[in-house]
Amino acid sequence: MSAEKKYAVSGLLALWLLTVVAVSCGKKNDDPEPEPGGPTPYNWVKPVHFPDPVYDFSKNPLTNEGIRLGMFLFYDGIMSRTNEIGCGTCHQQQAAFTHHGHELSHGVDDLIGTRNSLAVQNMAWSPRFFWDGGVHDLDFSPLNAIENPVELDESVPSIIEKLKAGPRPGAKMPVDYPQLFREAFGTEEITTGRTMRALSQFMLTMVSATSKYDFYLMGDQSALNTQEKEGMLLFEKNCSSCHAGVLLTDHSFRNNGLVPMRINDRGHSEITGDKADRYKFKVPSLRNVGVTLPYMHDGRYHSLEEVLSHYSDSVRLFMKSGSEAVETLDPLLANPEKPGIPLTKSEQQAIIAFLHTLTDEIFLKDPKLADPGIGNAL
Repeated sequence: MSAEKKYAVSGLLALWLLTVVAVSCGKKNDDPEPEPGGPTPYNWVKPVHFPDPVYDFSKNPLTNEGIRLGMFLFYDGIMSRTNEIGCGTCHQQQAAFTHHGHELSHGVDDLIGTRNSLAVQNMAWSPRFFWDGGVHDLDFSPLNAIENPVELDESVPSIIEKLKAGPRPGAKMPVDYPQLFREAFGTEEITTGRTMRALSQFMLTMVSATSKYDFYLMGDQSALNTQEKEGMLLFEKNCSSCHAGVLLTDHSFRNNGLVPMRINDRGHSEITGDKADRYKFKVPSLRNVGVTLPYMHDGRYHSLEEVLSHYSDSVRLFMKSGSEAVETLDPLLANPEKPGIPLTKSEQQAIIAFLHTLTDEIFLKDPKLADPGIGNAL
């Protein structure tokens, strides 16, 4: 039986599927009034068990045409200097839009980045983006990868000119971007703002809320087995201070006891300039964590077993390492009598069983989010 049908749909889920949260009809001043037969509003649905989003939809009303344009921009290599690497290269759907199996992201000319690719999911609820929290607005987040010399290594003006030129000779799939912009924004004029907003529109549709755990939260007690429920209780006791709520993150930045590697990445302090923020990184959502390996900002752990072993055993060694990073270790892990999160092997296995219930097969296989045949996966 398919994942879509495996679990009984509770009354709450049915309500979610039937309830449409209409997005505000507010407009950007630089967009012309839509022509008859122009962009059609997209009804963005908030899962009933989720909090209200933090993204301001009034500044970027979603339309079917805007989302379609954003999908092409997300996957198209035209966004990079070499015309070969797109956002979807390092953010692959089957891995919750991470770069599955790669410790660090790959960019143009097969250059290696400095951090592991974060999942692109539930972006409407995120107040800050990237491991260091350097961006506060989803609409600006693509610029980070575009201008990074080891990622897309391109300039926005160059991208705009390429998009204006229309179908690119030799492209994997010829795309008439001026026409797509007309359909999405009522004009063929391609601007930075419209390009970024189209990308946001597509990313805002990447909502993961139909895992086994979600079905359980919405009333289906049979969605989790005995071990998974045991793991859920252990998780709530030991892990939910940071991986909190239905989103499985408190959106904070914390030092979780990783000895700095060759790349001495100081994380959040590179943005704030505050020594107290050194070696602190964003607490990622654990939704779909079973398919987003490797883990941590530098991809050092390749299994959930390694991650839990770190919290159970390695934090204690970290505290004795003499590293300057010890100074900002999160207080929740810094108890000298019980450093880290002491767990027995059976407790670890129960937590891992629970973590696998966060995998959302419907989201991972949603054809509306898939590459339309334009991208390159590495």
